[in-house]
Amino acid sequence: MKILVTLGPGSMNETVVRRMTELGVHLFRLNMSHTSLDDLENIIGRIRGWTDVPISLDSEGAQLRNGPMQSEAVEFNAGDRITIHGSPMVGDAANLYFNPASVEKQFQVGDEIQVDFNHVRLKIIEAGDGAFIAEVLEGGIIGSNKAADLNRDIAFEPLTEKDMAAIEIGRRLEISNFAMSFTNRAEDVAVMRAACGTDATIIHKIESPAGLRNLNGILEAADEILIDRGDLSRRVPIEQIPFLQRRIISLTRSKGKAVYVATNLLESMVTTKSPNRAEVNDAVSTLEMGASGLVLAAETAIGKYPVEAVSMVRALISEYEKWTPNTSIEEILDR
Repeated sequence: MKILVTLGPGSMNETVVRRMTELGVHLFRLNMSHTSLDDLENIIGRIRGWTDVPISLDSEGAQLRNGPMQSEAVEFNAGDRITIHGSPMVGDAANLYFNPASVEKQFQVGDEIQVDFNHVRLKIIEAGDGAFIAEVLEGGIIGSNKAADLNRDIAFEPLTEKDMAAIEIGRRLEISNFAMSFTNRAEDVAVMRAACGTDATIIHKIESPAGLRNLNGILEAADEILIDRGDLSRRVPIEQIPFLQRRIISLTRSKGKAVYVATNLLESMVTTKSPNRAEVNDAVSTLEMGASGLVLAAETAIGKYPVEAVSMVRALISEYEKWTPNTSIEEILDR
């Protein structure tokens, strides 16, 4: 069973990376949604100075995101009116900009946009010259670069310009592991393969209704699959996620391919030193379903206890590997 770990501000230092390496991490992930192109080569060099564990570059992919904000806790109040701009700018409580570039050209009066998991919800009520006016239907907090959803499908390129540049840097530095966010169809697999090269190992992330509906075609072409339960739960009712997870794992393993599960595995450990009982049970149940490995994201990228989170996953995998249906209570307690 493999452990995949996302690196970020909470873990990007030598001591933490070396300790996580000792715990048997299989792959360190860099999320290009939160990594500057200008810093990428330096970051890769630093990580390679700390560990021999391979690095994976995860694309931004086909996703709507708001741009940079004045602070990481800008408050929006229901009833307020804001301007959605067509040119890059720093957002505040009265102004927003969305990526990828020019995506606002697809917006229409009547569209509703939900930003991040805080459920700030906007409705476009007026189109202006290069901008839109929106009303805040539900208030909340928005930080920089948060995922957003429109209440209808719009067109995205499977890779952004930033993704292409990051992949080019990665290939030049002999990175051989990549992940494609929002793989929505089999054709996206071919696009990523052409960008990364025939010798790369590519994980394709399933995190949208389109990806679910086109899963069979994606599986025929993909190397490996990752179920991102977080982004998926913004587009699919959360009560369906456990059953979709089971079906994706079953279908992927039937093709003889690896499948990993990410998001909210040990979410409590972002701020506390121990997980809760439901999280522990979820992680083990995911292994019992046939997952090839578990992915830590926020727990290690921004969490206070990244090493402890990896240690907990390692301990759960160790217990799982000893378990059989005939294991007695005494055998468990005496380990």
